[in-house]
Amino acid sequence: MHMIINSLLETDLYKFSMGQAIYHQFSDYRTTWSFKCRNKDVHFTAEMVEEIKKQIQHYCELRFTEDELAYLGRIKWFKKSYVDFLRLWQPRFEEFTITNEAECGLSIEASGSWLNTSMYEIPTLAIVNEVFFRMNYQYDTLLDRFKKRLSAKIAGIEDGTYKLGTFSEFGIRRRLSAEAQEMAVVALKESRLNSDSHFIGTSNVYLAKKYELAPVGTMAHEWIMCTGQGNHKHNPSYSNWYALEAWVREYGVLNGVALTDTITTDCFLRDFKLTYATLFSGVRHDSGDPVEWGEKMIAHYKNLGIDPKNKTLLFSDSLDFAKATALYQHFKDKAKVAFGIGTFISNDTDKEALNIVMKVTSCNGCDVAKISDTPGKCMCKNPEYVDYLQRSIDWRMNH
Repeated sequence: MHMIINSLLETDLYKFSMGQAIYHQFSDYRTTWSFKCRNKDVHFTAEMVEEIKKQIQHYCELRFTEDELAYLGRIKWFKKSYVDFLRLWQPRFEEFTITNEAECGLSIEASGSWLNTSMYEIPTLAIVNEVFFRMNYQYDTLLDRFKKRLSAKIAGIEDGTYKLGTFSEFGIRRRLSAEAQEMAVVALKESRLNSDSHFIGTSNVYLAKKYELAPVGTMAHEWIMCTGQGNHKHNPSYSNWYALEAWVREYGVLNGVALTDTITTDCFLRDFKLTYATLFSGVRHDSGDPVEWGEKMIAHYKNLGIDPKNKTLLFSDSLDFAKATALYQHFKDKAKVAFGIGTFISNDTDKEALNIVMKVTSCNGCDVAKISDTPGKCMCKNPEYVDYLQRSIDWRMNH
């Protein structure tokens, strides 16, 4: 099989945004990341596992080019010190453990510095997806179906069926293939969208650079989990406070969309007071009922004396164009509305997309966990820690 990842830019922008803050503030933190396939009927064959190993090994041989580093240096919130670090940085295959010892036939774990292992998540998931779809199905047939559905989607935007406000493509981790994702990004860029739909960019930094689009993305759950739960001295129910404080220390008013649901949005709001709510340009939804969440955020801004029409509600949880249209119509007169749409754009065929994740499961020897607004999204090796985290949150919320 051809090599799937051919540039270290081929990852989500928020890996670099978090990476710079990790480099400057948490360079001694160490993490373990674990792969999980949530599909119950998916099995990876021994041949797939070997191909995945080979692809990850190739990824670990890549280095940033000077042209790529110059591109990152032109993004206004990246500092020269971090770009200079990336000039020396390389992935390490020795930090991966890849076996077939899992129910789905594929086990992947990565352990090392947070600086390193954070960068492995997105390329690993992109590799696993493409290997599976190319080796498990007739790929050309899938791609043909993908093209037809993509054309129908774009026609729906052009004729006004879909009204998506400001939206971007977020689909690298669960894409059908690199070819399919690039095809979708190009098609969206070149289409004549209606006046209520504005395609601004992609989270894939490589494609953003190649097609002169905006690279999109700020922080992920790992940021809140590690900064808040990776220090033995911290009360984990204050994870959001530690994360927001460190982010503002790094970026000030730049690059500021806060993720709300790592340890429930209600707990997040205890820390998202006037200073942070003013400094951050908006908030991102990734679990729970989106309308309920949006109304809750609007009420919170109003209670702080902030006009929510000046703030962005970014929705990114399992969206398709119909869901995004409904949310846009509901909130367009109440706040700035934006969408990050992933699998629906990058892997829509007649076969079920893989529901795979690679999550941080420990930091500095401590268990870490996410307790989101949707039950069942938690991934932690120690149920006792999840219980402790939930009790910490409950105590804070009730007292």
